[in-house]
Amino acid sequence: MRKVKDYYFQKAKKENYPARSIYKLEEVQQKYRLLRPGDSVLDLGCHPGSWALFASEVVGPKGVVVGVDLQETIQPPRPGGAEIHWLCGDINDPGLVLQIRRIRPAFKVIISDIAPRTTGNRWADHQQSMRLVEQTYALAEQLLHEKGHYLCKVFQGEDSTPFVARLRKSFAMVKVIKPESSRKESREMFVLGMEYRKT
Repeated sequence: MRKVKDYYFQKAKKENYPARSIYKLEEVQQKYRLLRPGDSVLDLGCHPGSWALFASEVVGPKGVVVGVDLQETIQPPRPGGAEIHWLCGDINDPGLVLQIRRIRPAFKVIISDIAPRTTGNRWADHQQSMRLVEQTYALAEQLLHEKGHYLCKVFQGEDSTPFVARLRKSFAMVKVIKPESSRKESREMFVLGMEYRKT
């Protein structure tokens, strides 16, 4: 097992998070403070629940978190954390927006660590990743508050640069981030858009 995996895997286990991905969000949060107490947060592709749990802790009891995934996900929030609503659903389902809006009409922050099942074919994996990313952004356009924030995982490839360019037209600040806790050989990166401008 790689040393980096050892460290973050063991750290997650010790701190009772279901996955090491928690530390990617934590790193972005420490630097950019996209989550604040009282915020409403939508986590797309939330399974197994680490990002939603972390968001719940940060936004606190006056906030709310909604997690959506194809796999059923149920994790009790930490003491003092926001209530978490777990939805089992497909982000491509046209009825999903209505389900989400029954809980909250719009969100201050939308986050997504969603990724396709990888095949080993870099081009195919990138294309499938971009299809998912485009859908998370389509949902953000419907559900994100004015001046809200958006964070998504993208596999690097030919279509990631045009996607980042599109976000620059809709957010006051856009950053491309490679967290320390990402494996060095991984092609994943995270795109952060802050201060959404509805058009």
